[in-house]
Amino acid sequence: WAYYELGWGGWWFWDPVENASFMPWLAGTALLHSLAVTEQRASFKAWTLLLSICAFSLCLLGTFLVRSGVLVSVHAFASDPARGMFILAFMVLVTGGSLLLFAVRGHRVRSRVNNALWSRESLLLGNNVLLMAAMLVVLLGTLLPLVHKQLGLGSISIGEPFFNTMFTWLMAPFALLLGVGPLVRWGRDRPRKIRNLLLVAFITTLLLSVLLPWLLQDRIAAMTVAGMAMACWIGVLAVAEAVQRASRGTKMPPGYWGMVAAHLGLAVTITGIAFS
Repeated sequence: WAYYELGWGGWWFWDPVENASFMPWLAGTALLHSLAVTEQRASFKAWTLLLSICAFSLCLLGTFLVRSGVLVSVHAFASDPARGMFILAFMVLVTGGSLLLFAVRGHRVRSRVNNALWSRESLLLGNNVLLMAAMLVVLLGTLLPLVHKQLGLGSISIGEPFFNTMFTWLMAPFALLLGVGPLVRWGRDRPRKIRNLLLVAFITTLLLSVLLPWLLQDRIAAMTVAGMAMACWIGVLAVAEAVQRASRGTKMPPGYWGMVAAHLGLAVTITGIAFS
């Protein structure tokens, strides 16, 4: 309703309240992938704990930003400074206590670190780094105007061009890793095993990313092609890997189908972004 009535348009306005809910999602997504490594390979244990603290702390931060009235937004709830101070105190207590406990006892959490460079663990680590970098970009863009104003340095505005530019650079390698990751084995693998599949996926992605914008929009825009390339790469490889597993008779538990659905959902989301 707000996008239509206020004439904002686009797929995301990068409103502070929208960003407040987006940051925990990014950290939580990184946590889900890190938990997979911890479960399968007993690695990333300390990192997984830190991501858990970060994800919950960002939920509290989002609640504070929405309820306290420190940020102006059409999506914000009724301003209540007293409630905002309570949420802030609770956030400082929980986050500070968790980080202190992690600093004191974190060294006791031991993980396996003998991961090869070309392995699913390494690709998931790259996935985590890019997701957390994206979260930091959103955090910086959301809080910097507030901090700048509170320090008496005047008002600044960080809007759509900053976020779109930063996310384009971060999501391109993220999409690359997201497509390749499920094809690579745990522990150690060889790139040549999936070389032919990647070549076919690359050619298919290249064709679809140019043909679809031309057929659906009668024009070819660079950003639309880039977005469709990311979406097609993720979608094509997700489907190809599922077909490959089915043809080999490999067991595909419910968790695997959840991963496929999530990756295809992201491909659909990127498609919507590219055409909006």
